[in-house]
Amino acid sequence: MKEDKWIFPFMRENAGRILIILLLAILALGTGAMLTFTSGFLISRSAMPIENILMVYIPIVGVRAFGISRAVFSYLERLAGHDAVLRILSKMRIKLYRILEPQALFIKSRFKMGDMLGVLAEDIEQLQYIYLRTIFPTIAAFVLYIIVICSIGILDIPFAILMAIYLALLLIVFPICSLFLMRKKQTDYKQRRNGLYQRLTDSVLGITDWVISGRSGSFISSYEEDEVSAAQVNSRLTSFSRWRNFAQQAVSALVITSLLVWSAEQYAQGHIPATLIAAIVLVALPILDALLVVSEAFERIPGYQDSLNRLKKIENGAEQKISAQETAAKEDSVHIKLEQVSYSYTKADIPSVQNVSVDIPQGKRIAVIGRSGAGKSTLLKLIQGAIPAQVGRVSYNGKTACVQMDSSAIISVLNQNPHLFDTTLRNNVLLGSENAGDKELNEAINLAKLSDLVQKLPEGLDTFMQETGQRFSGGERQRVALARILLKDTPVVILDEPNASLDPRTEKELLQTIFTALEGKSVIWITHHLVGVEHMDEILFMEAGQIVMRGTHTELLKEKRYRQLYELDHPDFLLKKMRHD
Repeated sequence: MKEDKWIFPFMRENAGRILIILLLAILALGTGAMLTFTSGFLISRSAMPIENILMVYIPIVGVRAFGISRAVFSYLERLAGHDAVLRILSKMRIKLYRILEPQALFIKSRFKMGDMLGVLAEDIEQLQYIYLRTIFPTIAAFVLYIIVICSIGILDIPFAILMAIYLALLLIVFPICSLFLMRKKQTDYKQRRNGLYQRLTDSVLGITDWVISGRSGSFISSYEEDEVSAAQVNSRLTSFSRWRNFAQQAVSALVITSLLVWSAEQYAQGHIPATLIAAIVLVALPILDALLVVSEAFERIPGYQDSLNRLKKIENGAEQKISAQETAAKEDSVHIKLEQVSYSYTKADIPSVQNVSVDIPQGKRIAVIGRSGAGKSTLLKLIQGAIPAQVGRVSYNGKTACVQMDSSAIISVLNQNPHLFDTTLRNNVLLGSENAGDKELNEAINLAKLSDLVQKLPEGLDTFMQETGQRFSGGERQRVALARILLKDTPVVILDEPNASLDPRTEKELLQTIFTALEGKSVIWITHHLVGVEHMDEILFMEAGQIVMRGTHTELLKEKRYRQLYELDHPDFLLKKMRHD
């Protein structure tokens, strides 16, 4: 309980509301019991000769009063319950966002898309039911149990003990048996469902390739097999629930029979009138209904536990838990230095970056090239302060960068697939600075060479971009993201292969726009291609986490390996060389 961060902390925050909910739940159950009790008395009394109309008029009023109050208390209990749970749910979502935000750079590499969607769409939603369907009904049932046993004990202590044993079977024994006997199957079923979610998400994202390969039928048959397997586990759960319900109904029948016999004996001994026999038997029905739901409530606990485990896994996935995040001060000039920096993701791994030193004064432009896995992306994360240097030091203006520092005030990133939201072009650009005026907005659009595009759009800047910016081409989407960065106006800009997957002409035009628009800013450009490297002040060639070549473009052309790579990306350069030879 001390380690729990998702259930009890929110209960403590909403203790007042929860007490009101429990009070309303108990009042709803109590008035429901009184409704059946009064109804039973009224039916019995109406079957006998009536000396005075008041003998049935008062029970009639009681039935009406308890019937109305039961409905009112039930409605208020649900209203208060959902109000409290929705408040808790909103705070849970905020908490999850704050856990995910520091891991933004790692989410895709650490978690599957299906897992993330499962957490966002199912696990957080699932936890609301731990309150509505498990905690609240169970506590209300326990309070009702105590009230019932104490009430019977006033009349007959031995019979109260017997009823306590019978009702304890429904309230304690069956729920605990359901929990322990079905825990493994419940967890197995939940995990199989999550696996289906992952597979479906993965396949929907790659549905084009399934269709092109002509193997869509193969995916469907494979998915159906997994679905059947999950259905079989669910079938066993359903079968157990049926047998448990049968046993519970048998105990309920025993309770009603015992009440009937006991009330008959009480009447025979002259302790109660005959009209109370039906009332005593009928009052058991709503009480038993309240106790029967506890088994189902306990049966859901493994599912809740699995959801909690997935949330804890994401929470523990952060490199460091950030209690107070420091924001780097907004500055016009930033000098970034990496001094003998090394980093490896696990102790067993070969370092992704080792003994790297880079000096980036304000306005310097560097390109980092190398094949996939060379350590380029890790180097970017170190520069951003997203991961801490395990050896060496990364600093901004002499101040050590760390994961507790938010570097977004001084560093912007333009990556290969910038996310564009399903809103207007204006709103997508204003993401860089929501307080920017029309003058700043238009300047950013002009620098990004978007003016002609905006004029052609039906509603100009207020044209919707559609989901992920599908309305525009790849080059246009990159220019929108560039305008967003220009509006943010940070002194350092990281280019993480923004020209990848573009055709040669669009690539050259985009790079020319980027280099012109970012004049005066420090530029750190990660790239596989050597198109445009002539504009860089320094080029770093990485291999196995180390810088194996560095220098200006002119200096590196003297290196055979670099020259061959450059010629592959510049056929015209190779042609001129052949003609010269």
